[in-house]
Amino acid sequence: MDVKKLFSLEGKKGFVTGGAQGIGKTITKAYAELGADVAIVDLNLPKSKEAAEELANLTGRNVTAIECDVSNAESVANMIEAYEQEYKTIDFAVNNAGIFTGDEALDITPDTFRSVIDVNLIGVFFTAQAAARLMVKHNNGGSIISTASMSAHIINKPQTIANYCASKAGVVHLTKALAVEWAKYNIRVNCVSPGYIQTELIASLKDLLPIWSELMPEGSRLGYPEDLIGAFVYLASDASVFATGSDLIVDGGYTIL
Repeated sequence: MDVKKLFSLEGKKGFVTGGAQGIGKTITKAYAELGADVAIVDLNLPKSKEAAEELANLTGRNVTAIECDVSNAESVANMIEAYEQEYKTIDFAVNNAGIFTGDEALDITPDTFRSVIDVNLIGVFFTAQAAARLMVKHNNGGSIISTASMSAHIINKPQTIANYCASKAGVVHLTKALAVEWAKYNIRVNCVSPGYIQTELIASLKDLLPIWSELMPEGSRLGYPEDLIGAFVYLASDASVFATGSDLIVDGGYTIL
């Protein structure tokens, strides 16, 4: 068995939502470095174009930007049409776009609660569905990977993010349901549940960083986007052909205490 070929993404094509920055950009870069052509799907088109140009120049792969509001079904339909025109077929889809708010449950408004569910859960379904339909159309199977969170398994503190926890728990169970439905099409559906990852936003919450660190196993640390590369590469590559309905928790041990 050629292990390097097993983990290679040479010749594969797909998209990453929320790919203009943070975790999404890191995943896109890793996939392109391993030989994949990748569309960055993001609401922020200027930032997406900037990231796509940067990564295309860096890796020599076909990395492009497509504007999309994942919470809007029409926008997702337009996105997958634009994707198909550029890439024809699809081998992987990473549903990574997500948001959170810090409102306490007693104070949160209906619109604010729905905004997180719309992006984090409904948006994941819309983009997963669009990718699966394209995979079925071309009868080539593929891998669908969603970014869930350790918040699907524990309740974060001291921040108050009930709507975020609910949305990410939904992603984990949605992943399992889609894995069962789509196995007959040779489509694998899995998710990754990161712990605290120091993206630009998380790293700016300086008062919370030491609190979170204290809640982790002694000797562990908060994560960085690069710490998630292995999980996302495994699930997109042929190394994971026997994995579906799985939720990989990558959290430095936070949830085991």
